[in-house]
Amino acid sequence: MTTTPSGADVGNGYTHRQILAVMSGLMLGMLLAALDQTIVATALTTISRDFHRLDLYSWVVTAYLLTSTVTTPLYGKISDQFGRKRIFQFAIVVFLIGSVLSGLSQNMYQLILFRGVQGLGAGGLMSLAMAIVGDVIPPRQRGRYQGYFGAVFATASVAGPLVGGFLVDQLSWRWVFYVNLPIGVVALVVVNRVLHLDHRPRRSKVDGVGALLIVSGVALFLMAVQSVGSSARVTGSSLALGGAGLVLVAAFVWWETRAAEPILPLRLFRNPVFTVTNALGFVTGAVMFGAIIFPPQYMQVVRGVSPTVSGLRLLPLMGAMVVTSIAAGRLVSRTGRYKVFVVGGTLLLAVGVEMLSRVTVTTGLVAFSLPLVVLGIGLGAFMQTLVIAAQNAVAPSDIGVSTSAVTFFRTLGGAMGASILGAILIGREKGLLGADVARYGARSGFDLAFTSGMDRAYLLAVPVGLLAFGLSFLLRELRLREGAPGEPLAPAGPAVDPGRAMAGVTPMGEPAAGVGAGMVASRSGPPDHRG
Repeated sequence: MTTTPSGADVGNGYTHRQILAVMSGLMLGMLLAALDQTIVATALTTISRDFHRLDLYSWVVTAYLLTSTVTTPLYGKISDQFGRKRIFQFAIVVFLIGSVLSGLSQNMYQLILFRGVQGLGAGGLMSLAMAIVGDVIPPRQRGRYQGYFGAVFATASVAGPLVGGFLVDQLSWRWVFYVNLPIGVVALVVVNRVLHLDHRPRRSKVDGVGALLIVSGVALFLMAVQSVGSSARVTGSSLALGGAGLVLVAAFVWWETRAAEPILPLRLFRNPVFTVTNALGFVTGAVMFGAIIFPPQYMQVVRGVSPTVSGLRLLPLMGAMVVTSIAAGRLVSRTGRYKVFVVGGTLLLAVGVEMLSRVTVTTGLVAFSLPLVVLGIGLGAFMQTLVIAAQNAVAPSDIGVSTSAVTFFRTLGGAMGASILGAILIGREKGLLGADVARYGARSGFDLAFTSGMDRAYLLAVPVGLLAFGLSFLLRELRLREGAPGEPLAPAGPAVDPGRAMAGVTPMGEPAAGVGAGMVASRSGPPDHRG
């Protein structure tokens, strides 16, 4: 496998060593957002007891998820206009303010509000970190670096419950939020010292109407999904919230066709690569978040282990994701091909979920770990690869919004998937609990009911995973560009059909001039007909 000398110019004036320095700051920022998606989970019971509000504990998670989801596309567009570095730093500061306030909360309502503030910052951390990589590294070299982001996400997803459990046991639940401060401060210092992006400020309008419509529409819709997931039934209020949310989302789509500076330019959806990557992000997000949140609950509820031990039991998932994400990124850079990783990864995702649907109350540690390894390999293969494909297919001015779009749809799918699969688990559990308790006794009956509900949720997630596998074949594989992402776009010749140019290809199947973050290194040779 080839390596890049530390002093070699990888692209856009950055050496390998400089890029590693930049990556350190970006990964710290991304670690903050990814860690807080899971670290609070093990502290929720303690928090709810301290504040005597067990009925509100789910909103501590939901508030963070809502605000981080709905602000993701806003960060992408605003950073395209005003510069990635300053907006990324702003997101870190907002996140740290939310962390301090969350740790100082005196009641559950304050905590829910301040978790929302945290989410306002988190919405920019993940998407902007990947967008900045798109600014400084050519697509052909991008895979070997973005694979590290997948490793950070995997580590945070599994280490979150482990670290949270340790902090709650040894210190206080408030340290679940205070632990973000040293990480965030180091991230700010590193980003300020090593990240130097050329940005030409341009006069433009922020789409305030579009921002209001997308934020309120998605928020109302996710609140409806969360309501159904919590109660395991559809109510009149959830229908009203969901209906209002869909109306506002439809209004957002209508408005974006008329806005001078749209938050999410709808023209990008004429690009088939952009459309397929976002569809895949939504579908796989729904399966991924559901697959990750149930195993710790199973280990604690059914097997009776501590939060710390339940986090350790997820190490097979984390290890597989870390290794595969880094390896896939390097292979994408080496070969220039990315579709095979998306196809193979989505297939393994479906297989892993189906294996988890066979877990029983007495499943051994090795048998429980095997599907987690399969899931980890699948997720590591395609998560960051989808980002590379989306960035490679759009113009430099759209890298921020395209990156945030993939993150947005993946998080939105995750929010819906977690709530829907949770509703399936709760509904199945409630339906069987009475009969199982009467037959097997309280403890054994509860264990059987919970496990049966989890298995039913996983089984119904298998078709969704297979849908992602089918969608992966629709992903067109464009040649990854070698040029620096900051190069000016060359005008497309008259022979290029505008519709196919938007898709990133000429009539002969080659990447179109002026599409994506720079020119292809060479236009000699036969047309590229991959995918």
